[in-house]
Parts: sequence; structure tokens; C-alpha cells
Amino acid sequence: MDRPARGSDLTTVDLRREVPGYSARRDRFSLVEIPRVRCLMIDGRGDPNTEPAYTDAVATLYPMAYALRSRSRDRHGTDVRVMPLEALWWADDPSAFTTRRDKSRWHWTVLMLVAPWLDADDVAAAADAVAARGRGLRLADLRHDDLDEGLVMQTLHVGPYDAEGPVLARMHDVEIPERGLTMTGRHHEIYLGDPRRAAPERLRTILRQPVRPAP
Repeated sequence: MDRPARGSDLTTVDLRREVPGYSARRDRFSLVEIPRVRCLMIDGRGDPNTEPAYTDAVATLYPMAYALRSRSRDRHGTDVRVMPLEALWWADDPSAFTTRRDKSRWHWTVLMLVAPWLDADDVAAAADAVAARGRGLRLADLRHDDLDEGLVMQTLHVGPYDAEGPVLARMHDVEIPERGLTMTGRHHEIYLGDPRRAAPERLRTILRQPVRPAP
């Protein structure tokens, strides 16, 4: 996407309509080519339900996203909609995700997509604004980095996170190999809506797995 001209009238951009992969259908496993994107990221490990570092990471990304939205309006003349919270998940034993669901063994990177016209100076200014308000407990761990996944398979899961196991098992063990593909990269989840507020049965999560042709 082209960077908006400074001094122009305020425009509104929803990156979910411009970047592929931010929609999916339940019970449909689709292949999507995802472009390289720039994100805010914070890394950690452990059970997201009990690990304070995870809670602090999420609580840092949201104010950063809104500070960057304000920065985009003021500096670039564009009101960019805040993107959904996302996370990459991995473990040494893949069954920790599908059958055993052993969250204590999980590693994660929580992230949010950043508009391509927002640069390192914008991120630094947003971090200063968040820090001035006494928020962003993990600002020191924040990075502004690329995510380049390429070809992925994804589907929509509706319901509690702990009910994802059978859907992931179908993706990993049936859908991917039947299409002559193999997994590469890290399991990726996109949380449509605010996961801090939605009832478990109404949670809507895009489950994504990078893939490549099997050798």
C-alpha cells in the first residue's frame, strides 16, 4: 500500500480489507498467500492463562495500537483501524497443541499488524506516549519486526480456545497432507474481536498454519 500524502484530508483505512487472510469460514480449510507484513511483537513462554508475562504483553500491545492510530492521524492524515490481536504459538512436542494441550510447554509471540507507512520513529513516539500514561509494562520487550509467512492454510474456529484441539488435529493430520503439503513455520491465531471481553462460546479465532509442498 502506498503511504498517504501528508497534509491531505483525513482518510480511513481498514487493513483487514486490504491484507489477505483476515477472514475465514468455519469448517473450510483454505489456502491463502500472505504477504510480508510489519508487526509489533512481544515474546514469551508458558500458560497464557496463568503467566503474567502474557497478560502484560497483551496489555502493552493494545495501548500501543491506539497510540499508533493517533500518530497516524496526526502525522500521516490517515485514521487506520486497530487490527486484531494475534499470536504465534509453538512447542517442542506438537501434541502439546492438539491432544495433550500442555500449555506450560508453549512458547508464544503476541503481535499486532502495523500500517506500512508507520515507521520506527512513529513506533518510538507511540511508546513514549504509552509510557507517559503509565501503561505498557513490557515496552522494553517490544519489537517492530517483519512477519513473512507466505502460503498458509487457515480456518475459523468458533468457541473456547481449549476446544481447538480437534480442529488443529484435522488441519495437521488430514487437510495438509491430503493436499500434498507439509507444515512449516509456527501455528498462528488471529483473535477476531477483543478476547478479553467475549464469552468463551462466542470467541472467533482464525487458525493458521504456514505450509509448503511436501518433498
